[in-house]
Amino acid sequence: MKLRYVAAALLAATALADTAEAGPLDATGQWSVTSRGHAPLPPMGWNSWNAFNSDVDEEKVLAAAKALVDSGLAAKGYVYVNIDDGWWLRRRTSDGRLMIRTARWPSARGKDPAGSFRPWTDKLHAMGLKAGIYSDIGRNSCGQAYTAQFAGQPEGTVEEREVGLYGHIQQDIVLFMGEWNFDMLKVDGCGIRAMSPANPLVASGQYRALGPLIDYETLPNTDIAAVRALYTEVGEAMDRTRPRGDFVYSLCLWGSADVRAWAGKVGNMSRTSEDISPNWERMLHNLDAASRRELYAHPNSWNDPDMLFVGTGAFDMDHLVEARSHMTLWAMLNAPLIIGYDMRKASSALLSVLGNPKVIALNQDAAGNQAVLAYDGETVQILVKSLADGTKAVAVLNRSGIPVDATLTAAHLKYRADSPVALTDLWDGGERAFTGEVPVHLESHQTLLFKASGTREHPGGLYLSEMPGSVNPAVDGVVHPMADPLVHRGLLPWRSTRGDGEHSVYGGWGGARADATPFAQTPKIAGKAYASAIGVLANSRIEVRGNGAATFTAEAGIDDATADTSARVRFSVHADGKRLLQTDWMKRGDAPAMIAVPVKGARIIELVAEGNRAEMQDVPVTWGKAALDR
Repeated sequence: MKLRYVAAALLAATALADTAEAGPLDATGQWSVTSRGHAPLPPMGWNSWNAFNSDVDEEKVLAAAKALVDSGLAAKGYVYVNIDDGWWLRRRTSDGRLMIRTARWPSARGKDPAGSFRPWTDKLHAMGLKAGIYSDIGRNSCGQAYTAQFAGQPEGTVEEREVGLYGHIQQDIVLFMGEWNFDMLKVDGCGIRAMSPANPLVASGQYRALGPLIDYETLPNTDIAAVRALYTEVGEAMDRTRPRGDFVYSLCLWGSADVRAWAGKVGNMSRTSEDISPNWERMLHNLDAASRRELYAHPNSWNDPDMLFVGTGAFDMDHLVEARSHMTLWAMLNAPLIIGYDMRKASSALLSVLGNPKVIALNQDAAGNQAVLAYDGETVQILVKSLADGTKAVAVLNRSGIPVDATLTAAHLKYRADSPVALTDLWDGGERAFTGEVPVHLESHQTLLFKASGTREHPGGLYLSEMPGSVNPAVDGVVHPMADPLVHRGLLPWRSTRGDGEHSVYGGWGGARADATPFAQTPKIAGKAYASAIGVLANSRIEVRGNGAATFTAEAGIDDATADTSARVRFSVHADGKRLLQTDWMKRGDAPAMIAVPVKGARIIELVAEGNRAEMQDVPVTWGKAALDR
């Protein structure tokens, strides 16, 4: 009787354990980056906004489509032709259907006055291209919120001018992705950011108030859960409408609403900052918002620092050095390469920048690794990307407006300093070699780009920081999103110097990093510095693709940057949901835990740093020399 009672109790306990809700640090054995849509490589194409704003029509967009094909850019991967804001006329109140501005889209005219874009998408598909369209998660678009004086604004009553997705998600997605057969959808967020009761356009009765759910400049005021729920609802509607997953879902939240932490679970690309402008300062701003988020970009879900402005302003024909830098940096970031230029005006010189096959190949490399900052400075930055063929790409950027001299080292590339390193210039084809280090001269705003090969510092496998596309911070320990102070605060051209300045607004400070702590310091445990590491906060869980490795090794501990002497953290390693190892509780100053566990055959390895209290946003931890070995 007693044995039966114990057995029954054990069975009951097991059943309770099986049905208990998993906590955020519980290993799942799953790769949580979305499988929704299809973007195994960064999407490439063209978008109408930078060239035409909302003054867009069929003739202009068709000219761009033809230019992509005729120039050979389409054959190199630039296949998406995206209509941005300005295509709509109104929402028909009798049935909620969106009406196209058919005066500007003659192919959309039909029996129904609302019109149909199906002839347009059929035309693009027949050209070997794909079609993209724009909407907003709120009731109103960004054009209505910020450029109401521009052409192409919705017309009619207050209700008729509510052309956004809010309240119509399923209906509009079926229209866009089903009936009209678009391949990409960009969803902006202005309708839940700009339509507060205090907005003069709302106060005057031109629009209805909605929220705001997003306060871009005061992060704690943003309703993160509500914003995420709306974007998730759109993604689920796309899944239902296109169950084959043959689409791209583009989120445009400019880095707000903690989107850094959840975009990878929802969409295929996510804007990391405000709109880019055709000047060097704003390019740096957009670069910085994405470049330190290398662990948040993966195949099928990419960081999006906004469209390429090659051809315009500081990146025009008279500024080819800057144009090359812009193209180089976006390629190294694995940014979606979306051209924003009026392709009717594209010169051969600009086409050679946009169409450089070696630079495109870096962006489209099958490994899917965003470049990691090997040297991060205010004047010079060095970005390194591990490629699928075992070589590396390295970009050396001069952020300043004067010439500078810099030094590239084998250590930046994680190559041995006593063996030769070969460099091939991917812009001019020149070759050179060095051992240990080499001086490089950079003209104003120049970026040198090389493909590199050498003897690996860690020959048995890869450091996790060399394979960020296979490392996902499923839980990064950030509880209260904070503005990142390292993002360059370039002058906003539409604001000029009105107000009291450009403040840090991008909510990414404290996120997981490769070869740095979450707060951009050198990783250290008990006085030992690590050139290769994953830095993250306590109460975090990191997913790693096994990629056929036999062993996981690391030196784990609380980082020396932690000031809290009462903090305690224990580290565990899991393979496909099964715990392989757990350390004792550790404090600041303890020697690192030396970890080596077999992971052969494991699909997903999870690294958990569990803290001794619920909120530990001030406690960085380091997985030093974390590596997968063959």
